[in-house]
Amino acid sequence: MTIGNHNTDEKVLIIAELSANHNGSLDTALRTIDAMKESGADAIKLQTYTPDTITLDCDSDMFTISQGTLWDKRKFHDLYAEAMTPWEWHVTLFDHAKSLGMEAFSSPFDPSAVDFLSELEVPAYKIASFEITDIPLIEYTAVKGKPIIISTGIATLSDIEEALGACKRMGNDQITLLKCTSAYPAALEEMNLLTIADMRNRFGVNVGLSDHTMSLSAPVAAVALGARVIEKHFILDRGMGGADSAFSLEPHEFKTMVDAVRDTEKLLGKITYELSPKSLKSREFSRSLFIAEDVKAGETITAVNVRSVRPGFGLPPKYFQEIIGRSFKTDLLKGTPLSWDNIR
Repeated sequence: MTIGNHNTDEKVLIIAELSANHNGSLDTALRTIDAMKESGADAIKLQTYTPDTITLDCDSDMFTISQGTLWDKRKFHDLYAEAMTPWEWHVTLFDHAKSLGMEAFSSPFDPSAVDFLSELEVPAYKIASFEITDIPLIEYTAVKGKPIIISTGIATLSDIEEALGACKRMGNDQITLLKCTSAYPAALEEMNLLTIADMRNRFGVNVGLSDHTMSLSAPVAAVALGARVIEKHFILDRGMGGADSAFSLEPHEFKTMVDAVRDTEKLLGKITYELSPKSLKSREFSRSLFIAEDVKAGETITAVNVRSVRPGFGLPPKYFQEIIGRSFKTDLLKGTPLSWDNIR
């Protein structure tokens, strides 16, 4: 799949999620993008909403968070007012990222955000985990005809099927599903990364990982299982605090993760049984048949005067039983590699 100028079939797309980690400062957001680039991110992702496009300003207990999260006892509206990325920043942030050679896109949370992002000509859209059940939003996004990345953090199997169906009904099959665990931070034993390979096989789409662990191993394991997109929250310094700081990576941690992912890509390589030039050279260390003691022409070949030893310059050992009992054509010195030319 191609997102902007990035082909995920050729190279894993590593997305740095800004989310609320600007802490209300445009300067912090711009400096964070610089650090993202220096840390090896291919893309930056924002979140495009206002408190009023994502929730209601309501005093009902239902609109106060109480699920054992980092944000318990806070009103949804207040949290999102603090965490939102001002829409008037988007052009500045996107242009800055693009000037650094990064892809830049966002998660829309309502149709007005989709329209806004469409005007900015984003190369892709991201559907957040908690929006996967909003089928009208997915349809409205998919009809824009751009690649659509969907996180599955709260999704059942039927939720995923319905979201995929919504995209395809709109004629959009440029879909990436991200395995995700909607816990902040997520525990390793809750990740179930084997699902990544199953999603790829079951649904026939591009797959990846939206990772909320503090582990650098999860993205590596995900890529080994077939992930072609990795998304991770990024912050300049967790000491800054903020709504998402507790499960975001600092620049040096993100860089370590990126390096590990790139190493994993090299390790995976391709399916092949051909030997590399170095491996071919190393075949010289394999075993082969050598003259093990000085012999005379006409002497019988035995297991004493011919042995299978290293290096690999003689006949392959598979011919050992075939040559036993035959005789030598010429006198040969100990340490001579055996060849068919030496045998009667």
